[in-house]
Amino acid sequence: MGKAFEEGIFRTETSKSEPSVSLPARVDGPHHPDSPNGVTTVEAIEAQHKSRFAYFKTKDFYLVLVLGQILALCITGTNTFTSLLWAKKNTSIPAFQTFFNYVLLNIVYTSYTIYKYGFKKYGAVLYKHGWKYIILSFLDVEGNYFVVLAYRYTTILSAQLINFWAIVVVVIVSFLLLRVRYHWSQVVGILVCCGGMGLLLASDHITGSNGGTALNQLKGDLFMLLGASCYGLDNVAEEFLVSKRPLYEVVGQIGFWGMIINGAQAGIFDRPAFRSATWDSATAGYIVGFTLCMFIFCECYTRVRPISILTTPSSPFEPSNTNGATEDSLTPIMFRMSSAAFFNISLLTGNFWGVVIGVRVFGYHIHYLYPIAFVLIMIGLIVYFTLTESVLGDAKKPWLGLNQHLGVSGIGTARRKAENPGAIV
Repeated sequence: MGKAFEEGIFRTETSKSEPSVSLPARVDGPHHPDSPNGVTTVEAIEAQHKSRFAYFKTKDFYLVLVLGQILALCITGTNTFTSLLWAKKNTSIPAFQTFFNYVLLNIVYTSYTIYKYGFKKYGAVLYKHGWKYIILSFLDVEGNYFVVLAYRYTTILSAQLINFWAIVVVVIVSFLLLRVRYHWSQVVGILVCCGGMGLLLASDHITGSNGGTALNQLKGDLFMLLGASCYGLDNVAEEFLVSKRPLYEVVGQIGFWGMIINGAQAGIFDRPAFRSATWDSATAGYIVGFTLCMFIFCECYTRVRPISILTTPSSPFEPSNTNGATEDSLTPIMFRMSSAAFFNISLLTGNFWGVVIGVRVFGYHIHYLYPIAFVLIMIGLIVYFTLTESVLGDAKKPWLGLNQHLGVSGIGTARRKAENPGAIV
């Protein structure tokens, strides 16, 4: 099934815009004798450094760990600006709010893609691969939209519990279609992280910040289930595409098609909210801050993850797009260096960072379970990679071949590490 997947809807060739040396399927030593400059192969790197704590001893492990928390902070930033819009301006414009991020991504990355490819080659990309990026952008936009709807009908506690389904989808789809095989310690790490998130949700329940009474529990839960499924599929598809294509192409296409899809959706569904919104300099500032946080997060991913402590039964928080959306730089690099699964569990600390910022911005207090939950999630992230025997961790993708010769040699890839041992990432 995984082979059919690779040869079917997501079949794509290695991009010539990221030149690299063709690597053999098998070598017997640390260097291939016929490769220029004695290029080290991926297989040779693993053979030389194979041990139980191999990846844990590398700088890449700590870089990925820190990168995950930077992304979680970016998401928290978007949550904070969205909360300010609702709490201080009584404004909720979910689709319109995200539209500017797609526009910015399109301007920056599509322009650069055309500069690198030329109009003829760019047109060929649209003709041959455009449909894949349309699906990817659609999953991103609709995942966010249905999660927004879910929070309008159900409680935050219920919605966030169902949001775990995104992690389940990522693991199952990666296992079945991309032939990813998880080490038992990785499964334990994921479960520990989920346990930490469970403490965060328990804290919200204890403090009464779970959103109050649901308007329509079943309807909201179904919307959240659909949104979480879109997120999971979106993450796996993006991890696959950024391993095969240049980052600027993927991000540019996300911005291009996302702008069209999101713009149409905003024009249809946000018109009443747009007319009733408060428009002043403060509102503009919140939208600009939101857009910049999303752009830094840079992925094609707009997960709504509200700061639950901001919700009170008397003043329910209606979230709009609160998740960084971009594939600009950080998120696609995260997908290359680690995986969609590690990416998702890294973002579980977002609620903790949201409360920390809420203390300063909104005057809230940190419940004692929050620091415990944060430590538990971080322990889970460490456990995920601690016993991994491969020095490359999740950077080595099973669908790219033994020496990753089916993928690009770009920033964060295992192939780049083999061809450029001195590269930082």
